[in-house]
Amino acid sequence: MDDRTARVLCDWGGTRLRASLEVAGEIVQRCEGPGIGALRGRPCAQVLLSAIAPWRRDYRITGAFLSGMAGSRDGLTDVPYVGAPVTAAIWARAHRKICLDDLTLTIAAGVRACNFRRVADVMRGEEAQVFGALALNPRLAAGRRLFLLPGTHSKWVEVEAGEIIRLQTYLTGELFSLLCESSSLLRAATRTEAADDGFEAGLERAGQCDVPAALFEARSAQLVAGKTGGWAKAFISGLLVGGEARSILTSGAFVPDPPVTVIGESALAARYLRALAAHGVSAEVLDGESCALQGLRVLAATAEEMEG
Repeated sequence: MDDRTARVLCDWGGTRLRASLEVAGEIVQRCEGPGIGALRGRPCAQVLLSAIAPWRRDYRITGAFLSGMAGSRDGLTDVPYVGAPVTAAIWARAHRKICLDDLTLTIAAGVRACNFRRVADVMRGEEAQVFGALALNPRLAAGRRLFLLPGTHSKWVEVEAGEIIRLQTYLTGELFSLLCESSSLLRAATRTEAADDGFEAGLERAGQCDVPAALFEARSAQLVAGKTGGWAKAFISGLLVGGEARSILTSGAFVPDPPVTVIGESALAARYLRALAAHGVSAEVLDGESCALQGLRVLAATAEEMEG
């Protein structure tokens, strides 16, 4: 066993577990596993312990720090949401600790806030990325900012003077999966070649009409215009992403200090950049994993400070 102490940082969402082993401030190993929504009856505790078992064998683990759906009612323990407006310090102090197989787990709270339509909205995990981004880039704490975190459930998060004020959820990623896997929209395909111009066509249509009114065009374009299944899939993506951007940017609910800050994986972020550009909105991209890790470090530092 390595005599060095280490800690585990986990971003555990609905679709994927991302765990990192940190030694002396450096990430030395990573591993992935199923998300909370994909466990199919397997106990959360068992999944986590199995994922990090090699690290516990090889290092002296002082604790594990988790954000995301690990703190949901379907996760390891239900950690109550913190109400907005909320700072990083308030969020980090709202954690809960549990002991699992002699390992102390510090599990972050989620955040609840009104959305841009003044209806209750919630998130778990994305707030860690936002607070991580603020820690990595303190200039983002000045003024009013709009953060976009695309994913299964895309989050648009308003931050003012370093506080999360409001958020808006769009089920864009989940809808895309359902439409592609469970609807009739792609079943007409006789050819499946990818075609990126389908995404551009979807963005254009999203700016012209309501998304539900245009969705069937993905199927009819295959039957009548000879478009491929790959084109249709890209069209659906462009339509949904474009509709999301149009909804938030033309609502008049929020006008951010430019640019919008996109936190996420590069390929998906690039699609949203195209949607934002279609509305003349500039944006910058931050790496989602780096922001999540920094947010977990904020959680760890606060928890350790509270212990004295």
